[in-house]
Amino acid sequence: MKNYLQWLIKGLAMGTADIVPGVSGGTLAFILGIYERLLKALTSFNVTAIRLLFRGKMKALWQHIDGPFLLCLFGGILFAIFSLANLIVYLLEFHPVPLWAFFNGLIIASLPLLVRNIQLNLLRGILFVLGAIFAMLITTLTPMQTNPSAWLFFIAGFIAICAMILPGISGSFLLLIMGMYAPMTAAVSELQFGVLILFALGCVTGLMIFSRVLTFALKRAHDAMLALLSGIVLGALFRIWPWQIENQLVSPTAYGEYFGSSQLGYAILAFIIGALVIRGLLQLEKLFKNGAEPTQ
Repeated sequence: MKNYLQWLIKGLAMGTADIVPGVSGGTLAFILGIYERLLKALTSFNVTAIRLLFRGKMKALWQHIDGPFLLCLFGGILFAIFSLANLIVYLLEFHPVPLWAFFNGLIIASLPLLVRNIQLNLLRGILFVLGAIFAMLITTLTPMQTNPSAWLFFIAGFIAICAMILPGISGSFLLLIMGMYAPMTAAVSELQFGVLILFALGCVTGLMIFSRVLTFALKRAHDAMLALLSGIVLGALFRIWPWQIENQLVSPTAYGEYFGSSQLGYAILAFIIGALVIRGLLQLEKLFKNGAEPTQ
């Protein structure tokens, strides 16, 4: 039961992050120590799983795909998306500075934990820097404006889910770049089931393909991949700098002169809360470990 609650809470954290353009649910999975288990569970949807399904061995299938873990995790993600979408959109429009500051605190407080187990050498150091540069370049892309056709929702789901499981790259931000963020948030808020089904099919397809690519890379060069992914997480902070005017990064002073207030006090408070939240989640994980079940 403790494990189920832990996975559900981590799913809620991932889902909340996925709503915000600039923050990746994959980042939260990476920070919270479930990233490689998630990839392993996703890649377990294979020929063996199909055989177990057709033989009617449902219990064995459930264990093979790490069913309890995936159910709790994606249950938390979906609950967060459907329950918090309107709140996040409101905060993005009316209180962006504290929102961005919160996620800055969350990610910056976790960075030492991400890199402490990587034995850095020249190659891994270069990969770390390249990952940071790659993420910064992605975040400088200009959002498109579009009136999407139905098939674009499938493509959007495919791309967004790949970004979701890649730490540092925000699926929501890529949707924004594609001009699909507003249509998707509207579809969620208005329960447009046809659009949501197309998007979900794209997500499933992306998960099955991209999770295998990442798993292969982690098996072949584990620490090198972790260095690259950690760099991507660091570089993504460029996109979520709290003080922005028309997607241009500015100082708190310049922001205050433009909008009448820099909201520096709120930003500092939100930053501290973000740091405390990630520390709390990690501490919660330590408490749960006493009653944890063996990993699959």
